[in-house]
Amino acid sequence: MAGDPQHCSFVLLAEFDILRGAQLTYQFPQPLGTDEWLMANLMLPDGAEKHLEDWTIFFLNQTPFNTIAPVLALEKPEDGHGESTGKGGPESKPELLYVLNLVRTKQDKSLPRGALVKAMAICTRHPFIQIFKPVLLMALDDYFSNPSKECLSRLFDAVNSMDIAGAPVLTRHEKLIMRYSERKDVFAEKFRPQDSVPSTATVPSQPPPSKFGHGRDGSSDSKLSFEEGLLARARESRDKDDNASFIIDGGAPPSSHSPSPGGQPQPQTGTSLQGTNLGQYSPSDSSFSLGGSAVWVGEDGGGDHTMNGKEKEAMKIPPSISRNRTSVDASSTSSSNAHGSGVIPHLTLGDPLPGIKDTRFFPTMIVYKGHQLPIKIPLSTFPEEVGDYSLIQLIQTFSTPTVTVTGPHHPHLHTNGSLTHPIIILFNALITGKRIVFLGHGRPAGQVASYVLSACSLGSGCGSVLRGFVERAFPYAHLTNREEWESIPGYIAGVTNLIFESSKSWDLLCDVGTGRMVVSKDISTTYPYSPPPTLAPHLTNRGTLKAESSVGSEEEFGKLRSDHSSSRSEHYDNMFMEDIVSAISYHFGESLVRARFTDYVWRFLRLAARYDEEVSGSTTSGWPTAGYTDRGERPRLGSGLAVFDDLAGVRELQANASRIEGWKQTRMCQYWDIDFKKSLTTDAIQGVDIYHQLSRLRHGKNIPDAEVELMMRTFAENLQTYDQVVELLALVPPHQGGLLPLSLGLLHPQEIIREYTVDILNELRQYSIGVLFLQSLNHFQRYAYVRLAAARKAKTVKEQNHIYSPPQHPHTAPLFALKTPSNRSESSLGGG
Repeated sequence: MAGDPQHCSFVLLAEFDILRGAQLTYQFPQPLGTDEWLMANLMLPDGAEKHLEDWTIFFLNQTPFNTIAPVLALEKPEDGHGESTGKGGPESKPELLYVLNLVRTKQDKSLPRGALVKAMAICTRHPFIQIFKPVLLMALDDYFSNPSKECLSRLFDAVNSMDIAGAPVLTRHEKLIMRYSERKDVFAEKFRPQDSVPSTATVPSQPPPSKFGHGRDGSSDSKLSFEEGLLARARESRDKDDNASFIIDGGAPPSSHSPSPGGQPQPQTGTSLQGTNLGQYSPSDSSFSLGGSAVWVGEDGGGDHTMNGKEKEAMKIPPSISRNRTSVDASSTSSSNAHGSGVIPHLTLGDPLPGIKDTRFFPTMIVYKGHQLPIKIPLSTFPEEVGDYSLIQLIQTFSTPTVTVTGPHHPHLHTNGSLTHPIIILFNALITGKRIVFLGHGRPAGQVASYVLSACSLGSGCGSVLRGFVERAFPYAHLTNREEWESIPGYIAGVTNLIFESSKSWDLLCDVGTGRMVVSKDISTTYPYSPPPTLAPHLTNRGTLKAESSVGSEEEFGKLRSDHSSSRSEHYDNMFMEDIVSAISYHFGESLVRARFTDYVWRFLRLAARYDEEVSGSTTSGWPTAGYTDRGERPRLGSGLAVFDDLAGVRELQANASRIEGWKQTRMCQYWDIDFKKSLTTDAIQGVDIYHQLSRLRHGKNIPDAEVELMMRTFAENLQTYDQVVELLALVPPHQGGLLPLSLGLLHPQEIIREYTVDILNELRQYSIGVLFLQSLNHFQRYAYVRLAAARKAKTVKEQNHIYSPPQHPHTAPLFALKTPSNRSESSLGGG
């Protein structure tokens, strides 16, 4: 993002003439090289004179009819999103341009038609086109008052002068973490102004004021016990919003990955709190001390924090730009907010940029004619997400009791027969490449366009999973170029003219005015269908879909087939949509709905890979399905689709078979195959299906202790870098319990599993984003973590004193040496 010097590629101006119709008056800084009459009709939609103002969206460089051919090459073709397109080779088509268009009607009875209709548009490479609405409003007002080409040049220069050089460029996994989180300090360390941070600093004896504007009011008793601190904090949190910083030790954390040069673990010697004048901010010696270092955090981590060496190296920040650590209140041990609080060791965060209240957006401004317009750029947007769409609006429109679905049934669409939810029908049509039309007769074109953009997000997993939807989307489609956009396979179009309903060129019509859906009567002829193979016998023979509760006999499979029709009301898709509609009715936000649909698309892809294995014996679009095995010399973790009930798994796979067959014939499936193969070589965590392991920990029953131990050991061994930590955290979003699946290892009866869990959490707390996730642990998990970390620290110090203390007799060696987690032998790990 920061490397794209030009935010606006073209500015267009169209007007309606009573004699000549729609006309493209100006193109700045140069002509597009496309059909001007076509562009003018896209900018002035049907019925524009009936609305005082309307926003429309369309794309350029999408098809041959709207590909621009400028006389002068303004810029080299490159990815304008700051990240690789992931399409596996040179692009055969030029880069997509997003066009935000504002059309306005001013009544004037002196004119022949009684109104003046003008439209102005911005062409940009940024998918978050909604940020340009304020300046486009001012520019069009400026043009109405003084019609001239200078208005376009001022708008062009103003938009391109917008400074986003300081905006952080996030990786895919960082974007996922940011969009799932409701916190406003996610990745605050990425906003650090490197030129304003002093290179040297001293440890302050008193906690600095919070940069987030919250006051400090610690307990008057500096020797509160852990339980007293919890109660005191709970009382205080009712009256004030306390935003505590952290007390951290001055050295490395007590991790098992830091052996001494001589092979023996060295005691951690941090900044001791003894002798430091902290007053009421002193910790309880009995509850919060690990070898002289304080080990707890406060409420929500919004204060002054510091990155450690690992994080500075991962962030490419020079060592000179470091700040010494601060110390704070000892009573910050309880909270009732959603993020949690309490006691966890050695936590660090980065200093946010002053003035940034929400790190999910980058604040900047556009100066137009002396007016400073504040702009908030969303940092977690993917290329398949265009504009400010709303999944909730789309779901509510087609989920009311009055919604009707008419037309013949097709297996690609009606995966649950007549009981298939309308939104599921739309999703099936999207992923199987059907031609979809959103009709909004008499409605503003911008409203219809928003439904098209929401549908693209629905099918792509909110832009973070699949791609190929935007390139076949036409948010506003016009009669003038109907033949060309209707020739695009699987188009998704938004129209306002009723003439499209009577045409035969669509497969699914969605009327946004009435909420009805119509399936084309010729859909079976257009998409002939052959039933997929029956999967239950395959599953029995292959035995790869074996869960904890096994299916016993053919009679049970026969009962499954006979009960399949009767159980359709309990179909997974119907239960999923009931949850979504219920969440919306309880006023859950847009972010949760998007997260749930992202999970839904991931689940579908896992089912598709499993289906390929059953039909062809192998798959190239996902991890192979395998369960945990301890046979042979080394145990092996499972991968692929995680199934915890055989009957439900077979039923779900059979129900998805039809739409999987349709999905395999689309271009989106080809894109996914390319993206998945690329992820196998580019992901930070290699050779293990992390998604499968976390699913086992969340939903598995009676998991063998040996499998849990191997999981935790694998997690601990694969969390050595910042990228690996971020990749793991992206798979444990808050709406799925966050770190709960991993933190349960703190309470496991086997000591080795508890030790590995401490290793995992110790590695997470090395990074700011890991600190935020650790703060979401509940009090029991935090207390277990601190207790185990304290025991490890005490054990390490005791062992170190024992090893290096002078023997009582010169020729007597120590009788034994305690093995710490860093020097455990391979034989003690249970599997080698």
